[in-house]
Amino acid sequence: MTPAPSVAATAHTLAADHDRPAIRALYEDLHRHPELAHAEHTTAARAAKELRSFGIDVTENVGGTGVIGVLENGPGRTVMIRADMDALPVQEATGLAYASRIDGVMHACGHDMHTAMLVGAAQTLARGRSHWSGTVVFVLQPAEETGTGALAMRADGLLERFPQPDVLLAQHVSAGPAGLVAHVEGPVLAASASIDIVIHGRGGHGSRPDTAIDPIVIGAAVVGRVQTIVAREIAPRESAVVTVGRFQAGTANNVIPATAELGLTVRSTSDEVQDRIVTAVRRIVTGECAVAGALAEPDIRIVKSLPATVNDTGTTRRIARTHQEMFGAAHIIDPGPAMGSEDFSALAVRPDGTSIPYHYWFLPSTTALVWDAAPGASPLEKFAQVPSAHSPHFAPDPAVLDQGIAAMTGAVLTELNQPT
Repeated sequence: MTPAPSVAATAHTLAADHDRPAIRALYEDLHRHPELAHAEHTTAARAAKELRSFGIDVTENVGGTGVIGVLENGPGRTVMIRADMDALPVQEATGLAYASRIDGVMHACGHDMHTAMLVGAAQTLARGRSHWSGTVVFVLQPAEETGTGALAMRADGLLERFPQPDVLLAQHVSAGPAGLVAHVEGPVLAASASIDIVIHGRGGHGSRPDTAIDPIVIGAAVVGRVQTIVAREIAPRESAVVTVGRFQAGTANNVIPATAELGLTVRSTSDEVQDRIVTAVRRIVTGECAVAGALAEPDIRIVKSLPATVNDTGTTRRIARTHQEMFGAAHIIDPGPAMGSEDFSALAVRPDGTSIPYHYWFLPSTTALVWDAAPGASPLEKFAQVPSAHSPHFAPDPAVLDQGIAAMTGAVLTELNQPT
């Protein structure tokens, strides 16, 4: 008796059947016509049309411009896979033949590639129904870049209106040599918070600082002091960052302004550490204002907050094993957690508050030409030199489309194959 093919072998067979020219054309078209968060109307309509052409049940306008496709194929587990769709307000400088035609807007984070990969995986799984059983839910999410899309879809009944998944999956292209797949157990992306601060002083003439309460001096003290949070309040084993990215005050050289505004980003790989850092920021700002005799309490407002992305260990190990068999062990890496942030994990909270296990992995996508030409003797040195996500020069290798479709297909089949 001939043994049944492995999940990896089946995934390779099914993924090889996707329509490469059509998926490549879809990717290039999406790249030419990027759309910002919550305005992904054409992108969503195009993706919905493609999913319907594979016989998938599609619902549009979920959480705004979100699209849900449901492919039911007998009894078994339910696997949800997600791709984000929105672009960034970046002027493209790649020089690609299919560069953005929208002034000041670019797919600088690879979401066009994620969308095309999900469509390719949907085609592969729809054509290969005889090789699996269960349900696959395809999620095309808006507004990842603003951190609002996942919550909007949840608020619109994502986990009540559609089959609730046993596991949630996503992948993301990144800088690094194309052909690798990066899996990280546990924390993979940081929690993040954007904090806006207004310091209230007393304005006055630059020649008479004794009659004023200078908010610039207070702000400068805050800038220096918050840098001690990670150095002196967070254990060295934890990863955390506090950055002041905005400091605005004053209109003239000889005028002490009445207010100063600061904008901070706070990131860590633990929600508990994140809470401690945000609390410390509040304490420091309030304290510096009190010491300087500020006329009013500072305004401290968290304008955006995202939870940490923490991969489920069992799911990560299963999918990494499948990808090792598919692509070769030498192509599977563990780069450790990154300090970027995502709203993906917000999709993994059930209506009762419990968590859905999930796995989020990376597909390095720098072309061999760019990688080889980058300065540096080591991979880390080269990594620091090649264009990364959000750069106007970010241009993933289109060959990674095939790998991403295969990787997603293998991950879905791996999880469908688990006991119910």
